[in-house]
Amino acid sequence: MSDFPLSDDAQAHSAHLQALIREQIAAAGGAIPFWRFMELALYAPGLGYYSAGATKFGAAGDFVTAPELGSLFAECVAQALAPALQACGPEARFLEIGAGSGRFAADAIAHLLELDSMPARYAILEPSADLRERQRAHLAQALPAPAFARVEWLDGPMPDDWNGVLFANEVLDALPTPRFALQGGEVFEEHVACDGNGFRRIDRPADALLSAAVRHVESQLEGPFADGHRAELLPQLPYWLQAVAGGMRTGALLFVDYGHPRREYYDPRRRDGTLRAFHRHRVVEDVFARVGLQDITASVDFTALAEAGTGAGFDLAGYCSQASFLIGNGLEQRLAAHEARAADEAARYALRQQAKLLTVPGGMGERFQAMGFARDVPLEQAFVFGDLSFRL
Repeated sequence: MSDFPLSDDAQAHSAHLQALIREQIAAAGGAIPFWRFMELALYAPGLGYYSAGATKFGAAGDFVTAPELGSLFAECVAQALAPALQACGPEARFLEIGAGSGRFAADAIAHLLELDSMPARYAILEPSADLRERQRAHLAQALPAPAFARVEWLDGPMPDDWNGVLFANEVLDALPTPRFALQGGEVFEEHVACDGNGFRRIDRPADALLSAAVRHVESQLEGPFADGHRAELLPQLPYWLQAVAGGMRTGALLFVDYGHPRREYYDPRRRDGTLRAFHRHRVVEDVFARVGLQDITASVDFTALAEAGTGAGFDLAGYCSQASFLIGNGLEQRLAAHEARAADEAARYALRQQAKLLTVPGGMGERFQAMGFARDVPLEQAFVFGDLSFRL
């Protein structure tokens, strides 16, 4: 449990959401699938972690994402995607999913303008009304008026056929995920039931979709899952990817997140999966604690992502660590450019620390990975440094 005390308002907020979840459990006959619990905990309108107004990002929140460290991350991503945007022509669009505080969009747009690669529209797909308003305020202040006029917020995927790029940083890890367990060689799905004032997990026989997905994964491992093995699996990932790409005719997809190739993800030594929560920059093992006040997340199976992207008709452009991706897309040059403009040695030191945090082995540099897909646009060059596709 966290050492940080909760305010009366925070406790009341959590209690309200817990009551809603208990109502859902009662209506479902005593238990709901874990993915539904996670969906409510994160996205219930006005109550879920990402839907309510508490600060999530940065030092005052629960975790720090790469864009919050400074502009280097966004500039390298913009550098990588600029050729694809240029290839899509003057009507190219940029779709960012889950834009956080808006910091990435502001920094990426600024660099795209420098590269003469600003798309006709910069669209943000953001489910949280609170975050939308924060993004709008930040971008209105950070961008020149003509650039801000090209930004729009969507309630769903692009409504028509389009050409451009789609980018998602730390989005896949927050997709509500089913959990499975093996008992007597059979596949069960983890559900959530009430336990006094809290919640507990129970297992019920998995449906055909989840069972087939587990057996598909199992067929690619060195042996069957042992009894008691429990982990996450997203059989809906191919449908989600096709939905968010929408009618993209020509373009590129780029995902950055923490995760593993399939064989590492389902290593027998990781017998309880990768599920965890974050609260005030600390990992919390109890995902049922502080419902609505802590992030719940699971690592990404990048092999599953590769299958989903190629299954949707895209070519796998590459897969590498975040460090390799940033270095291969101009990190050293961007750092040097910023250092040259820095006001003093303290500012230069802060820039070097930013680059270090983004690339450090054993930290963000290795735990986070990038994967790209392309359809009739150049993207392979973004992965020429340190490609790890052979591990998939």
